[in-house]
Amino acid sequence: MAEKKTHIRWFILALLFVGTTLLYIDRVALGIMAPFLNDVVGWTEKQYGYVTSSYMVGYAICFLLMGWFVDRVGSKKGYAISVGLWSVAQLVHATVSSWIGFAVSRFALSVGQSGNFPVAIKTVAEWFPKKERALAVGIFNGGANVGTMVAPLVIPLIVGQFGTWRAAFVWTFPIAVVWIICWLWFYSKPEQSKKVNRAELEHILSDKEESTAEKVSYLKLLGIRSTWAICIGKFIADPIWWFYLFWGAKYLNAKFGLNLQEIGLPFFAIYLVSWGGGIALGWLSSRLLRGGNLNRGRKFSMLACAVCALPVMFVPQTDNVWIAVALIAVAAGGHCGWSANIFSLMGDVFPKKITASISGIGGFAGALGGVIAPILIGSALEGRGVDGYALPFTVAAFGYFIALGIIQLILPKINPIKI
Repeated sequence: MAEKKTHIRWFILALLFVGTTLLYIDRVALGIMAPFLNDVVGWTEKQYGYVTSSYMVGYAICFLLMGWFVDRVGSKKGYAISVGLWSVAQLVHATVSSWIGFAVSRFALSVGQSGNFPVAIKTVAEWFPKKERALAVGIFNGGANVGTMVAPLVIPLIVGQFGTWRAAFVWTFPIAVVWIICWLWFYSKPEQSKKVNRAELEHILSDKEESTAEKVSYLKLLGIRSTWAICIGKFIADPIWWFYLFWGAKYLNAKFGLNLQEIGLPFFAIYLVSWGGGIALGWLSSRLLRGGNLNRGRKFSMLACAVCALPVMFVPQTDNVWIAVALIAVAAGGHCGWSANIFSLMGDVFPKKITASISGIGGFAGALGGVIAPILIGSALEGRGVDGYALPFTVAAFGYFIALGIIQLILPKINPIKI
């Protein structure tokens, strides 16, 4: 009788999901509290833009370093170090009260958080065959949505319970400690895991992908067209996600007057829909790949994601809070699907040995866009109030079409490469 296959890879995926959830709870805490910290910090729109950019500067720099670091120390040590660093940095937020202090804290937070996606993408490439990767990425990347759903529901309760805004930046620390212990105890490569039987290992390694022990420099990777396609996909699309994340609460507060207690349900709805949309679009890509056409499957899925984002341009024109929430939710779902496909493209094209490095380069490109965008958004909003949001929402609507068009020019056909 054929040996019944174990499913340990899905438990590993669950750990990635929880880690990504923690990351986003910590990441969005400031965005949720931002409209209500004005009396404490007294920041202008430009200063808040600088605070957001400081996070992205550190994220851009350290994403490159973390990609290199994770490829060399491995996923087990790399992820534990990453979570430990950002959890301590999150605590620092509770000790500051000026916009400069928050800028320094955000920079420190980005150092640790920059390791999450290089580790996660490397782990998915190690534990899942190509036909399952888009779905796996869509699931663990859903932690971003769960984190952003949990945060606006729980943070107001935490702040109300303790009577201080500082509690918003403290409560996740013990959870992170427990997660690190679980990760260090359970994780290993599938070939080394005693919990994985032969049937599951054969399934994981079914692609028969050639590995390489060669250390590949970033300069060599930058000479490959596929690298630049991934960079464009991240540089243009990632700042749109940051816009929803860091200015979403400020917009709903400015346009509809939602306070800290009222903002939780709309945010929950936005990211619940976007999580489901991201998984559905990831599934669509995996389904199309079963036909064997990698190029068509990935690009058709990315086009579907771009279409989902288009209606968000009408958000500033509506005076109904739930219509605005629905439009943002669908667009955010489109982004999650886009992100799942870009991440999966890294594993499709490049050997497993260097997926963390490629993820680091792509993350650097996305973070670089995230450095520039907040400064431009802050300048667009300064002195214009809620009317200034029309331009950012329009860019968010068309950005994915622009990115896909450039990707098509750079990479007319997607094919795996050998280094």
